[in-house]
Amino acid sequence: MKQNRNQVTRREMLKRTLAAGAATLSSRFFVIESTGITQNAKANAKHKDVFEALDGFVKQYMLEMNSPGMTVVLANRDGVLRAATYGFSDLERRLNVKPEQLFHIGSISKSFTALALLQLREEGMLDLHKPIVEYLPWLKIETQYAPITPHHLLTHSAGLPGNVPIFLSDPAAKHKTAFAPGEHFHYCNLGYDILGRLLSILDRRPYGESMRKRILEPLDMSATEPAINSDIRDRTARNYMIYHDERPHSRYGKLAEAPQLIFEKGSGSIASTARDMGLYVNMLANRGRTPKGRVLSEKSFSLFAKTHIKAKDFGPTASYGYGLAIDELDGHTVARHTGGMVSFMSAMQVDLDEGVGAFASINAMQGYRPNPVVVYALKVMRAANATQAIPPLPPPNPPGKIEMAEEYAGVFTSPDGRKLEFIAEGGRLFLIHKGQRLQLETTTGNGFLAQHPDLDRFLISFARNKGEKGKITEVSHGADWYVNHQYAGPRDFTRSKELDAFIGHYRNDSPWIGSLRVVQRKGRLWLDGDLPLDPVTVNTFKLADSPYNPEWISFLDVVKGKSMHLKLSGEDYWRVEAK
Repeated sequence: MKQNRNQVTRREMLKRTLAAGAATLSSRFFVIESTGITQNAKANAKHKDVFEALDGFVKQYMLEMNSPGMTVVLANRDGVLRAATYGFSDLERRLNVKPEQLFHIGSISKSFTALALLQLREEGMLDLHKPIVEYLPWLKIETQYAPITPHHLLTHSAGLPGNVPIFLSDPAAKHKTAFAPGEHFHYCNLGYDILGRLLSILDRRPYGESMRKRILEPLDMSATEPAINSDIRDRTARNYMIYHDERPHSRYGKLAEAPQLIFEKGSGSIASTARDMGLYVNMLANRGRTPKGRVLSEKSFSLFAKTHIKAKDFGPTASYGYGLAIDELDGHTVARHTGGMVSFMSAMQVDLDEGVGAFASINAMQGYRPNPVVVYALKVMRAANATQAIPPLPPPNPPGKIEMAEEYAGVFTSPDGRKLEFIAEGGRLFLIHKGQRLQLETTTGNGFLAQHPDLDRFLISFARNKGEKGKITEVSHGADWYVNHQYAGPRDFTRSKELDAFIGHYRNDSPWIGSLRVVQRKGRLWLDGDLPLDPVTVNTFKLADSPYNPEWISFLDVVKGKSMHLKLSGEDYWRVEAK
């Protein structure tokens, strides 16, 4: 009976999502299991219901999220239970994802970097609490605080900007810290790029070679590559990115094939298969043990999986260890991480108490990560271990579903008299625009998307009166601001002519970077319409979403009243006239 209910749920979900316009998967749904994974008949029988339930949810999830293809692996302390691929590697030719194809795992690579550095520590070659500049004297860091150490870099607590190169375009520039090391968590790819350099210098070989010798070969991850380059492109699943990459993305929006990527950094350059990632999950479930011996001692693994610092970026209960977030799921300790690349999205979770784990990756970058898949995988594996009923599929999550939609309904008016009207109906929210009824969609940003040429450059964001939990009172969209009759805050804001020089669209054509739009609203600058900027000097601003955010923006080269050049924490963007 329970199985029939699940089947009905899947049929209903399929009907809904296809009606909403999911075009990536046809009515055929491909599942290919990897060969060469040996499990005895008893283990296979025990997990048959697990595999069937997970296949059902993967199908639901891929249709809802418009995923081209996916690879998933389940493992426990005994080994790899199952590796499977779903959907398409090539959308145009409808070619299936194959088990031997590589997927970029992104920031999950950080845990590999951390493991190798902990090995160096065991060998007496690395002191985690020694100033990093004593190992890398060429590193350009300007700070008024105590020295940054490898421990601070491993835990994202160094106070450095997050997404800039080690060597900036201005040779005289230095990376600046925003807070004392160890005080706060700020996710920092730069920190792990520095750690990758540290690893290669101490290990006296390139980062990729060090990864292969220290981690991949001991785990028998023979298909995995530690660096992304043109040599492995033909072995990699064909991959996709957002077609209109300079604006918020609709879940069912158009995709484009991603460009060639060459990347070898400690922050995220590993490409792997489902089977190989199963071996990695198996090692984590065994706390560093492998059939060939230990990759890491129990003492070092405890340091690796220790809750060093609170990491609310990963969730309200999450902390960060070394290269992994440490959290709880249903009362169990879980080590987890996600990975986002130019054209792949990945997630991994390992229940350290139960000894089970899962990894999933999608061959497109659309802003989200397949965390729901690996979370459900943990739940069904735990149920099988306890000989309990398989948990039901998570409820459908269509893009038009908005929690408490009625809170956003109403009429809002701008200072110059323009109006926005929102209507809530059946858990959905509609905007009346030019006589049209536009259904708003959830997305990965802090707001909702309206698919209309007048509105699709920015998200529509809502706010309440300060300090209140009641009804919505404000709406913003780019430079526009509206309030309703319940709004109790100030209404008059002076527009700054000096700030007008900085508003506009800035772009860097690197696929890692893309576009920024700067607007003026309520007398201050906003990045992409939803992140406020606070002035530091006449032309430099800090990102003001938190008091200790180390990211900053400078506007340079003002020509005829317009800044032509923007630096975000040292990364370059240039003005473009496209709106």
